[in-house]
Amino acid sequence: MSAHSEETRQFIEAEPTVLEAGAEAAGQRLDQWLAASLGPDMSRSRVQMLIKQGAVTIDGKPVDETKRKMSAGERVSVVMPEPEPAEPQGEAIALDVLYEDDELIVINKPAGLVVHPGAGNWTGTLVNALIHHCGDSLSGIGGVRRPGIVHRLDKETSGVMVVAKTDRAHKALSEAFADHGRTGDLERAYLALVWGIPPRPTGTVDAPLGRAADRVRRAVVPEGRDDARHAVTHFTVQERFGENQQEFATASLVECRLETGRTHQIRVHMAHIGHPVIGDPDYGQAFRTKANRLPEPLKSQVKAFSRQALHAWLLAFRHPTTHLPMRFEAPIPRDMEELVGGFRTLNPPSKT
Repeated sequence: MSAHSEETRQFIEAEPTVLEAGAEAAGQRLDQWLAASLGPDMSRSRVQMLIKQGAVTIDGKPVDETKRKMSAGERVSVVMPEPEPAEPQGEAIALDVLYEDDELIVINKPAGLVVHPGAGNWTGTLVNALIHHCGDSLSGIGGVRRPGIVHRLDKETSGVMVVAKTDRAHKALSEAFADHGRTGDLERAYLALVWGIPPRPTGTVDAPLGRAADRVRRAVVPEGRDDARHAVTHFTVQERFGENQQEFATASLVECRLETGRTHQIRVHMAHIGHPVIGDPDYGQAFRTKANRLPEPLKSQVKAFSRQALHAWLLAFRHPTTHLPMRFEAPIPRDMEELVGGFRTLNPPSKT
């Protein structure tokens, strides 16, 4: 098989990205519009190569002219082959280790740490840190000496994570997380500081998730859509801030427990019910001005908080080899604890 036909086979097997040209696209060059539409990680030269390799179609017809002018309403499909994964290297990055044995390691991930190397983050990740920390105790995942990631936390979400060190542990833990604890002992709980106060102390959000229009974020989508994935989040209100007053914006500290584990699930679900996570840059933009309805110094404190106020405080599972139940907790990090403390000032002092 020739190199070109091998590339074509990869394009056929990969899942396409479909974009629809709006009115602003009319008259633009195909390569310019496509590079802008696919986001900052896709260079124009890379787009031009994909077009020349036959990976781009317009309204179902192949196109190989990079300078072709766009028309409004055209549907452009782009198919990219899976990138060859770079072999990550170990890096001396400090870790907060909660537990470690020959099979697995449990850590308290800080906000700001990316879990796995990828576009824009090839170094400085949790995987790089674990390769350095674990060293020869990594017996190999899939024949390669690397840690086995069985679940992830967003870059700016802190909290408990478990990582496999052996193929045996990786398989068992992966199955447990895929089952989401329905038939096993997996338990995951998060604390989220959200805008507003839910009308009921407990609730369930059962709403399928799929790709948002920008193809990067997630959104609640119709159940019958091709990319719709079943997603259920159970929440319990732990504290209410600013209740029974109308002068200032209100907020709540909410515990969220996952019945499924979709990308950005808690963040999308809480925004969907009108209570986005405070500081969320992707799903809480419409609520940014809420900070203006807070007294100082809380208003400045909220505006300076540069991430979503979400923390994975609890992770429980059954050990993959000893089969003993294991439970790990991580306290709320200082920046989020200080923010919660700021919101507590909205509540009148208790009467003695």
